[in-house]
Amino acid sequence: MVKLSVIVPFFNVQTFAPDTLRSLSANSRDDFEFILVDDCSTDGTPGVLERAADRLPGARIVRHERNGGLATARNTGLDEARGEYLAFLDGDDWLAPGHYPQLLSVIEELGVDFVRTDHVQCTGRTRTIHRVPTGRRGVVLRPREAILPADRSTSVDYPYAWAGIYHRRLLDRGLLHFRHGLRTAEDRPWIWRLHREAESFAVAGLLGVFYRRGVASSLTQIGDVRQLDFIRAFDQVIEETSRDPDADALLPKAVRTYCAIISHHLGSIERFEPAVARALRTMSAAAMKRMPQDLLKDALNSMDDDRAGRLRRLRRRPVPAEVAA
Repeated sequence: MVKLSVIVPFFNVQTFAPDTLRSLSANSRDDFEFILVDDCSTDGTPGVLERAADRLPGARIVRHERNGGLATARNTGLDEARGEYLAFLDGDDWLAPGHYPQLLSVIEELGVDFVRTDHVQCTGRTRTIHRVPTGRRGVVLRPREAILPADRSTSVDYPYAWAGIYHRRLLDRGLLHFRHGLRTAEDRPWIWRLHREAESFAVAGLLGVFYRRGVASSLTQIGDVRQLDFIRAFDQVIEETSRDPDADALLPKAVRTYCAIISHHLGSIERFEPAVARALRTMSAAAMKRMPQDLLKDALNSMDDDRAGRLRRLRRRPVPAEVAA
């Protein structure tokens, strides 16, 4: 019986993959498996994985014939997973020794659907602790109650799939798969669905995940068209939340967050290629027209003048009919 399946996508991370794999070795157990998904890497990553797999107990390599992105790679791992519990790690991040056994003990002791953890963000030599925005630690909580309030950072604003551990019953219920093909913001509809549909969760104050920020090949650093997938991701959040029995209470939070993300991208639009910047403005304006207009108005009124003004100007932008649909 496999107790824990760890899903680790890799794509062109030959520089960082050895650290990731060494940290998995320091978290191995006889009843753990590590599903290493090579998302059609074109550098030396496949060779790194081959050499490490022989030394990493429970390692299995799954290869994509073409690159599908992080969401699709994680789904491949989920389809292969045999464990009672599941966890994620990205191929350029790493773990403290013994983190997964600790995390497993927490979820087994509390008996919840999933557990979320704090993490350490690493930018060059700088280390910054990021906390789950939920104050109560080590107790059983209702995921739905952690979505609100709309005007504060909450658990759905901490979407990182690798900051936690998940019971297999969530996979069996269809709650752990990601939307195929999303290249960025893939974890936003995922965390919203988890908090709407799961029955219990907890927060553990463990600092065992080290998230590498500012990697040149990361999509968060690249201003190409793949960045615009955040619009598809948040459209999904709005659509699915609008069908929820508590839609009237939850949608203001979803709309407000969507607007904040649009404003964030507009505020750093110079990093995008010119054609992508134009598409960002047009697609974002269309997205605002699709939102519930009364909730959009409330969201803009709640923002500071700079962000609200930026979005109001965008809202007036003409949108071609084929984009608005």
